[in-house]
Amino acid sequence: MDAPPRGRRPRYCSRSCQARAYRARAAVRKGSPPHSAGNGELPPRTPPARPPEGMSVRQIVRAAVEIADREGLDAVSMRRIATQLGLATMSLYRFVSGKDALIELMVDAVHGENGDDAPVDAGWRTRLEFAARREWGIYSRHPWVLRIVATPQPPVGPNVLAGVERPMRAMDGLGLDAVTMHWVAIAVGAQVQGAALLLVNELETKRRTGRTTQQWRSDKSPAIRELLDSGRFPMLTRLFEEQEDVADINAWFEFSLERLLDGLEVFVDGRAGVGKRSGVAGRAGVEGRARVAGRAGVTGAEATC
Repeated sequence: MDAPPRGRRPRYCSRSCQARAYRARAAVRKGSPPHSAGNGELPPRTPPARPPEGMSVRQIVRAAVEIADREGLDAVSMRRIATQLGLATMSLYRFVSGKDALIELMVDAVHGENGDDAPVDAGWRTRLEFAARREWGIYSRHPWVLRIVATPQPPVGPNVLAGVERPMRAMDGLGLDAVTMHWVAIAVGAQVQGAALLLVNELETKRRTGRTTQQWRSDKSPAIRELLDSGRFPMLTRLFEEQEDVADINAWFEFSLERLLDGLEVFVDGRAGVGKRSGVAGRAGVEGRARVAGRAGVTGAEATC
């Protein structure tokens, strides 16, 4: 025989009743009086905060660039930017979806600095020099950019793409196909970025430690001289006899850029001769890529892609 139920009889609450009870408890937790539970109305919703007056994506990007220039890219965060602008952190997400998107905007913004006053009527070599020195200037002013763009998967924005278009346009009209012109642009960019790696590391070390490369050389000079006196390094000994202080990074860059352009000039002149003899523009470039591809273990068709 079943025992009779003990205690208070269970009372069952409808869903609307449960909802009113939940809203009442939530209001108490927030410190506001609970809304009347008798009429079934929802408590008034707090309107979302309006975006700050006069704020824009450009201002946020500018603040982020200033932080990166001054303290390095790792110092950039949504909270840090909000603090600098005197805003709530979450308000920035009304303009930018997150840090990754912000960095892409930063990179594109600095690539758009100083406009594009390339010498249109000049020869291809002068225009390539302009493109290379313009890119060098970006890394000199904003060292953090190099680690973002020196990759096969860089940010894609109109100003970044213009940086690739510029050297390609300089080579237009020389009988080169688009792939070869792109390879020239990559070669020039790689030359700039390789030299810029030294520049960026020097600037970063100075920012982090306050120690200059000249100070480092002075500290290391006695140890280097001791090694040279062993007679094992005749070329370096000769260098130190002729020029004890190695040329600065800007001088290295200028030298390497000029030598690259010298090589490209030989290439362009040779292509012009091939074009006159064969009457087929672009053939030498295709054959050259096929030879490179053969050494790399890919087919000629793949090399033209």
